[in-house]
Amino acid sequence: MYENSPAVESVLDELTRRLLADSQSEPTDPALESTEDEPKDIERQLDELVAQVHGAFPADDIQFDEAMIRDNLEELLLVLIALHGETHGKELISALTSLFETQLSPGTVYPTLHELEDADVLSMHAKVRTKEYSIADEAYVRATVEQTMVQHLAFGLLLYAVLPRL
Repeated sequence: MYENSPAVESVLDELTRRLLADSQSEPTDPALESTEDEPKDIERQLDELVAQVHGAFPADDIQFDEAMIRDNLEELLLVLIALHGETHGKELISALTSLFETQLSPGTVYPTLHELEDADVLSMHAKVRTKEYSIADEAYVRATVEQTMVQHLAFGLLLYAVLPRL
């Protein structure tokens, strides 16, 4: 291992510990929560999760390449929709911009949303001025996100193993 480089196990253990701590916190009564503050709370939680990931790695500045965001757009949209519960395309584009410092056009995001809706992964509820999307197939979402996570971790470990030989 490189000096100042955390062990992969320690990074995964720390992320798992934090996620478990968050999921085991006392649930609040949804009737008591303000729906007006809900999007801000979700954005704050997402910002904290991204900050935790950035803090787990030794690099000072981790940026996600726009190509990586595009290649993983389906998974990112599913995660954002799952966290929001129900959201619309404009809010998703805004979240992608703020979290990953990338500007995706509606022509990139909306076709992916429509494909997920056509595949019965998302359900769409037409509102007066927007279309709200929510998760329709939670098992599919979990399996897809988990598979993508494992692929990225395995690829990262492969690169890490090869790096000393370069």
